[in-house]
Amino acid sequence: MKSNTAIVVDDLTFSYGSRVAIDHAAFSIERGDFLGIIGPNGGGKTTLLRLMLGLLRPDGGSITLLGAPPMKTRGSVGYIPQETNLNTSFPVTVRDVVLMGLTGRRGIGRNFSPADTTRAAIMMERLGLTPVGNRPIAQLSGGQRQKVLLGRAMVADPEMLFLDEPTASIDTSGEDEIYDHLRLLNKTGVTVVLVTHNIGVLSRYVKSVACINRQLYFHPDGRLDQATINKTFGCPVDIIAHGVPHRVFHDHTGEGDDG
Repeated sequence: MKSNTAIVVDDLTFSYGSRVAIDHAAFSIERGDFLGIIGPNGGGKTTLLRLMLGLLRPDGGSITLLGAPPMKTRGSVGYIPQETNLNTSFPVTVRDVVLMGLTGRRGIGRNFSPADTTRAAIMMERLGLTPVGNRPIAQLSGGQRQKVLLGRAMVADPEMLFLDEPTASIDTSGEDEIYDHLRLLNKTGVTVVLVTHNIGVLSRYVKSVACINRQLYFHPDGRLDQATINKTFGCPVDIIAHGVPHRVFHDHTGEGDDG
Protein backbone atom coordinates (compact mmCIF):
# COMPACT_ATOMS: atom_id res chain seq x y z
CA MET A 1 0.00 0.00 0.00
CA LYS A 2 1.30 3.43 -0.97
CA SER A 3 2.27 5.54 2.04
CA ASN A 4 0.78 9.03 2.30
CA THR A 5 3.99 10.30 3.90
CA ALA A 6 6.33 12.26 1.64
CA ILE A 7 9.30 12.91 3.95
CA VAL A 8 10.29 11.76 7.44
CA VAL A 9 13.40 13.29 9.01
CA ASP A 10 14.32 11.67 12.33
CA ASP A 11 17.09 12.92 14.66
CA LEU A 12 19.16 14.04 11.68
CA THR A 13 22.72 15.29 12.18
CA PHE A 14 25.35 16.32 9.66
CA SER A 15 28.72 18.05 9.93
CA TYR A 16 31.35 19.43 7.59
CA GLY A 17 34.44 18.29 9.44
CA SER A 18 34.21 19.80 12.93
CA ARG A 19 31.46 22.26 11.97
CA VAL A 20 27.96 21.06 12.79
CA ALA A 21 25.59 22.00 9.96
CA ILE A 22 22.42 20.24 11.17
CA ASP A 23 21.86 19.34 14.81
CA HIS A 24 19.28 16.60 15.58
CA ALA A 25 16.59 17.84 13.18
CA ALA A 26 13.20 16.10 13.06
CA PHE A 27 9.98 16.67 11.11
CA SER A 28 7.67 14.99 8.62
CA ILE A 29 5.33 16.08 5.84
CA GLU A 30 2.55 14.34 3.94
CA ARG A 31 2.18 13.99 0.18
CA GLY A 32 0.68 17.12 -1.33
CA ASP A 33 2.38 19.46 1.12
CA PHE A 34 4.15 22.67 0.11
CA LEU A 35 7.11 23.03 2.47
CA GLY A 36 9.09 26.25 2.68
CA ILE A 37 12.59 26.09 4.21
CA ILE A 38 14.05 29.37 5.49
CA GLY A 39 17.11 30.43 7.43
CA PRO A 40 20.25 32.57 7.23
CA ASN A 41 23.07 32.01 4.77
CA GLY A 42 25.13 29.08 6.00
CA GLY A 43 22.33 27.93 8.30
CA GLY A 44 21.92 24.52 6.64
CA LYS A 45 19.06 25.03 4.13
CA THR A 46 20.84 23.63 1.08
CA THR A 47 22.51 20.93 3.17
CA LEU A 48 19.11 19.75 4.41
CA LEU A 49 17.80 19.68 0.85
CA ARG A 50 20.75 17.62 -0.37
CA LEU A 51 20.38 15.20 2.52
CA MET A 52 16.70 14.68 1.71
CA LEU A 53 17.65 13.96 -1.91
CA GLY A 54 20.33 11.47 -0.91
CA LEU A 55 23.11 13.62 -2.36
CA LEU A 56 24.73 13.74 1.09
CA ARG A 57 24.86 10.98 3.69
CA PRO A 58 23.77 11.81 7.28
CA ASP A 59 26.20 11.45 10.16
CA GLY A 60 23.31 10.32 12.35
CA GLY A 61 19.58 9.83 12.25
CA SER A 62 17.57 8.88 9.20
CA ILE A 63 15.57 10.21 6.25
CA THR A 64 12.70 8.52 4.46
CA LEU A 65 11.64 9.85 1.07
CA LEU A 66 8.35 8.52 -0.33
CA GLY A 67 8.49 5.56 2.03
CA ALA A 68 12.10 4.48 1.42
CA PRO A 69 15.69 5.74 1.72
CA PRO A 70 16.35 8.67 -0.67
CA MET A 71 18.81 6.70 -2.80
CA LYS A 72 15.98 4.36 -3.77
CA THR A 73 13.26 6.92 -4.45
CA ARG A 74 14.96 10.10 -5.66
CA GLY A 75 14.20 9.00 -9.23
CA SER A 76 10.61 9.96 -8.42
CA VAL A 77 11.50 13.59 -7.66
CA GLY A 78 12.48 16.64 -9.67
CA TYR A 79 15.26 18.94 -8.48
CA ILE A 80 16.29 22.47 -9.42
CA PRO A 81 19.55 23.31 -7.61
CA GLN A 82 20.60 26.82 -6.68
CA GLU A 83 23.39 26.79 -9.23
CA THR A 84 22.60 24.73 -12.31
CA ASN A 85 25.01 23.26 -14.80
CA LEU A 86 23.09 24.89 -17.63
CA ASN A 87 25.64 26.47 -19.97
CA THR A 88 23.89 29.45 -21.51
CA SER A 89 26.64 29.84 -24.12
CA PHE A 90 25.97 26.36 -25.51
CA PRO A 91 23.67 26.47 -28.58
CA VAL A 92 20.85 24.48 -27.02
CA THR A 93 17.18 25.40 -27.42
CA VAL A 94 14.39 25.62 -24.88
CA ARG A 95 12.84 22.44 -26.30
CA ASP A 96 16.17 20.60 -26.00
CA VAL A 97 16.54 21.53 -22.32
CA VAL A 98 13.00 20.46 -21.43
CA LEU A 99 13.56 17.14 -23.21
CA MET A 100 16.67 16.61 -21.06
CA GLY A 101 14.31 15.96 -18.17
CA LEU A 102 13.35 12.69 -19.87
CA THR A 103 16.93 11.44 -20.20
CA GLY A 104 16.68 9.39 -17.00
CA ARG A 105 13.68 7.57 -18.40
CA ARG A 106 14.98 7.24 -21.97
CA GLY A 107 18.67 6.68 -21.19
CA ILE A 108 21.74 8.66 -22.19
CA GLY A 109 22.60 8.40 -25.88
CA ARG A 110 19.16 7.17 -26.96
CA ASN A 111 16.91 9.20 -29.21
CA PHE A 112 13.75 10.74 -27.82
CA SER A 113 10.50 9.23 -29.05
CA PRO A 114 7.56 11.11 -30.59
CA ALA A 115 5.77 10.61 -27.27
CA ASP A 116 8.67 12.33 -25.49
CA THR A 117 8.48 15.27 -27.90
CA THR A 118 4.73 15.55 -27.31
CA ARG A 119 5.23 15.45 -23.55
CA ALA A 120 7.82 18.25 -23.76
CA ALA A 121 5.50 20.31 -25.96
CA ILE A 122 2.67 19.96 -23.44
CA MET A 123 4.97 21.07 -20.61
CA MET A 124 6.19 24.09 -22.59
CA GLU A 125 2.61 25.08 -23.35
CA ARG A 126 1.72 24.82 -19.67
CA LEU A 127 4.59 27.14 -18.74
CA GLY A 128 4.01 29.60 -21.58
CA LEU A 129 7.26 28.62 -23.31
CA THR A 130 5.86 27.50 -26.66
CA PRO A 131 6.62 30.83 -28.43
CA VAL A 132 10.30 30.51 -27.46
CA GLY A 133 10.61 26.76 -27.90
CA ASN A 134 13.18 27.02 -30.69
CA ARG A 135 15.08 29.90 -29.16
CA PRO A 136 18.59 29.38 -27.69
CA ILE A 137 18.72 29.51 -23.90
CA ALA A 138 21.19 32.40 -24.06
CA GLN A 139 18.50 34.65 -25.54
CA LEU A 140 16.08 34.20 -22.64
CA SER A 141 15.57 36.36 -19.57
CA GLY A 142 16.41 35.01 -16.13
CA GLY A 143 12.73 34.37 -15.41
CA GLN A 144 12.26 32.50 -18.68
CA ARG A 145 15.31 30.34 -17.99
CA GLN A 146 13.91 29.41 -14.60
CA LYS A 147 10.67 28.31 -16.25
CA VAL A 148 12.70 26.19 -18.66
CA LEU A 149 14.45 24.52 -15.72
CA LEU A 150 11.07 24.00 -14.08
CA GLY A 151 9.87 22.35 -17.28
CA ARG A 152 12.94 20.10 -17.35
CA ALA A 153 12.31 19.07 -13.73
CA MET A 154 8.58 18.43 -14.25
CA VAL A 155 8.39 16.85 -17.72
CA ALA A 156 8.86 13.33 -16.31
CA ASP A 157 5.90 13.82 -13.92
CA PRO A 158 7.78 13.48 -10.61
CA GLU A 159 5.83 12.98 -7.41
CA MET A 160 7.88 15.63 -5.62
CA LEU A 161 9.72 18.78 -6.64
CA PHE A 162 12.72 20.20 -4.74
CA LEU A 163 13.88 23.76 -5.47
CA ASP A 164 16.81 25.67 -4.00
CA GLU A 165 16.35 29.46 -4.24
CA PRO A 166 14.64 29.25 -7.66
CA THR A 167 13.97 33.00 -7.89
CA ALA A 168 17.21 34.40 -6.46
CA SER A 169 18.32 36.03 -9.71
CA ILE A 170 15.05 37.23 -11.23
CA ASP A 171 12.87 40.29 -10.74
CA THR A 172 9.67 40.49 -8.67
CA SER A 173 7.26 39.89 -11.55
CA GLY A 174 9.22 36.85 -12.69
CA GLU A 175 9.37 35.63 -9.11
CA ASP A 176 5.62 35.82 -8.70
CA GLU A 177 5.11 33.92 -11.95
CA ILE A 178 7.39 31.08 -10.83
CA TYR A 179 5.62 30.81 -7.48
CA ASP A 180 2.22 30.82 -9.19
CA HIS A 181 3.35 27.88 -11.34
CA LEU A 182 4.52 26.05 -8.22
CA ARG A 183 1.18 26.63 -6.54
CA LEU A 184 -0.66 25.21 -9.56
CA LEU A 185 1.63 22.17 -9.59
CA ASN A 186 0.98 21.68 -5.89
CA LYS A 187 -2.77 21.78 -6.51
CA THR A 188 -2.37 18.86 -8.91
CA GLY A 189 -0.88 16.79 -6.09
CA VAL A 190 2.84 17.40 -6.55
CA THR A 191 4.64 17.77 -3.20
CA VAL A 192 6.82 20.88 -3.29
CA VAL A 193 9.88 21.52 -1.10
CA LEU A 194 11.25 25.02 -1.52
CA VAL A 195 14.34 26.69 -0.07
CA THR A 196 13.94 30.46 -0.18
CA HIS A 197 15.45 33.64 1.23
CA ASN A 198 12.17 35.50 0.73
CA ILE A 199 10.23 35.22 4.00
CA GLY A 200 7.40 37.47 2.84
CA VAL A 201 6.37 35.25 -0.06
CA LEU A 202 5.89 32.17 2.10
CA SER A 203 2.54 33.10 3.60
CA ARG A 204 1.01 33.26 0.11
CA TYR A 205 2.13 29.86 -1.09
CA VAL A 206 3.39 27.37 1.50
CA LYS A 207 1.47 25.01 3.76
CA SER A 208 4.28 24.21 6.22
CA VAL A 209 7.55 25.89 7.20
CA ALA A 210 10.92 24.66 8.47
CA CYS A 211 13.21 27.30 9.98
CA ILE A 212 16.81 26.14 10.15
CA ASN A 213 20.00 27.59 11.56
CA ARG A 214 21.78 24.38 12.53
CA GLN A 215 18.77 23.59 14.73
CA LEU A 216 15.43 23.15 13.02
CA TYR A 217 12.03 24.51 14.07
CA PHE A 218 9.10 22.99 12.19
CA HIS A 219 5.68 24.58 11.75
CA PRO A 220 3.28 22.09 10.14
CA ASP A 221 0.51 24.67 9.79
CA GLY A 222 2.76 27.23 8.08
CA ARG A 223 2.27 29.74 10.89
CA LEU A 224 5.34 31.47 12.26
CA ASP A 225 5.88 33.79 15.19
CA GLN A 226 8.38 36.62 15.30
CA ALA A 227 10.35 35.01 18.12
CA THR A 228 11.06 31.89 16.06
CA ILE A 229 12.21 33.98 13.10
CA ASN A 230 14.48 36.06 15.30
CA LYS A 231 15.90 32.91 16.91
CA THR A 232 16.51 31.31 13.52
CA PHE A 233 18.28 34.30 12.02
CA GLY A 234 20.07 35.23 15.26
CA CYS A 235 18.77 38.80 15.28
CA PRO A 236 15.50 40.70 14.86
CA VAL A 237 14.17 40.39 11.32
CA ASP A 238 11.49 42.57 9.77
CA ILE A 239 9.00 40.50 7.84
CA ILE A 240 8.70 42.17 4.47
CA ALA A 241 6.44 41.39 1.55
CA HIS A 242 6.68 43.41 -1.67
CA GLY A 243 8.80 46.01 0.11
CA VAL A 244 6.28 46.78 2.86
CA PRO A 245 7.13 45.70 6.43
CA HIS A 246 4.10 44.09 8.06
CA ARG A 247 3.10 41.04 10.03
CA VAL A 248 2.80 38.28 7.43
CA PHE A 249 2.73 35.25 9.72
CA HIS A 250 0.51 34.60 12.70
CA ASP A 251 1.82 33.70 16.13
CA HIS A 252 0.95 30.31 17.64
CA THR A 253 -0.95 31.64 20.64
CA GLY A 254 -3.09 34.16 18.82
CA GLU A 255 -1.93 36.78 21.29
CA GLY A 256 0.08 38.86 18.85
CA ASP A 257 3.79 39.48 18.52
CA ASP A 258 5.90 37.84 21.22
CA GLY A 259 9.27 38.92 19.79
